[in-house]
Amino acid sequence: MRTVDLIQRKRDGEELAPEEIDFLVEGYTTGEIPDYQMSAFLMAVFFAGMTDREVSRLTECMLRSGETVDLSSVEGIKVDKHSTGGVGDKTSLIVAPLAASAGVVVPMMSGHALGHTGGTVDKLESIPGFRTNLTPDEVRAQLKEMGLCFISQTDRLAPADGKIYSLRDVTATVESIPLISSSIMSKKLAEGLDALVLDVKVGNGAFMKKQVDARRLAQMMVGIGRRMDKRVQALITDMSQPLGYAVGNALEVMEASQTLQNAGPTDLTKLSIELAARMIFLAKKTPTLDDARRLAEQKLVDGSGYKKFKQVVAAQGGNPQALDKFELLPNATGMREVTSPRGGYVTAIDAEDIGTASNMIGAGRDRKEDPIDPAVGIILEVKVGEKVDAGSVLCRLYYTREERVEDAAEMVEDAFRISAQKPEERELILEVVG
Repeated sequence: MRTVDLIQRKRDGEELAPEEIDFLVEGYTTGEIPDYQMSAFLMAVFFAGMTDREVSRLTECMLRSGETVDLSSVEGIKVDKHSTGGVGDKTSLIVAPLAASAGVVVPMMSGHALGHTGGTVDKLESIPGFRTNLTPDEVRAQLKEMGLCFISQTDRLAPADGKIYSLRDVTATVESIPLISSSIMSKKLAEGLDALVLDVKVGNGAFMKKQVDARRLAQMMVGIGRRMDKRVQALITDMSQPLGYAVGNALEVMEASQTLQNAGPTDLTKLSIELAARMIFLAKKTPTLDDARRLAEQKLVDGSGYKKFKQVVAAQGGNPQALDKFELLPNATGMREVTSPRGGYVTAIDAEDIGTASNMIGAGRDRKEDPIDPAVGIILEVKVGEKVDAGSVLCRLYYTREERVEDAAEMVEDAFRISAQKPEERELILEVVG
């Protein structure tokens, strides 16, 4: 078998056999296939695509390339939730405790931020003392005791994916739907799951800008899961404006805490209830999805989800008091208001610009090695559809260093569109797949 022949066949749109995909993934992981040949193969996939069988085999190969988490000793159906990334998306911090308080076993594995979207691990690590690098034994023990743990992805899980992803990042092949699907699913399935709920974001603040592409991605990931005997459902959700009001790590922890105390923004609460309900339903805790929604709402209203979150924060070395007393979280030293240049209705808030501006003042990273300032970020004062007066505050920037604040403020001001006409309401949950 020669690598160049496989590249040529994929370039010409042919389907590769399972053993040929095995050969490519194993050869690249061990270093026998050089970067330049794998780059050519990835570009061939980018243009020619992959069949369902090819994508499933690629996922299996990457899954088998490293360790998997054995959760067989933990009783119950194990369910996780994955978001494809958005601005202000702190649902994992709300959804996981709600589902766990309803009896679902939730091994919540998350990553760091890269680009304009936030990372769940960065948000959690803004809680003083909180650690996400648990050993497999610690994961099993905590799941048995409280049904929930938050863990960071390790290089030992699906290492082939890590190596291929780094190459995709520098060869302009990140947006390939088959490659995104296999990357996400190989990491998720490596954590010993029985079921998975996917939140596929679409809009200017998401990696998928068009709904047709988001649908293809959702369908492909649901298909991979089903062919591997996992229960998978996907929601396609709007990311044309930030989710909730807070963007930035400690700021988002504060908003997640408020939401778990039933005092959060409407959009964030609605989406969190829906995602938690799907996790509860896939875990077979209720006979119907409607029952699961009612149970998720009950766990929010009676404070069970909030209590569960505090328990887990304490178990993982964090200070649970920081969820009540926000002064114990990292706090910014400076604040800059951005005001509306004219009166009217907010017709759009460019989520990508808000995320990028937040990163400019230190809330995110452009490269994996960049440090993050957990205290900084942006709080919106208005959302799309609301009326504003000239000179009223659109949002506030919270910062600890002066440099780039003016640039960030300009970008944020440009992110808001103000018009005389009230815009039509846009649905938050656009489609369900699976």
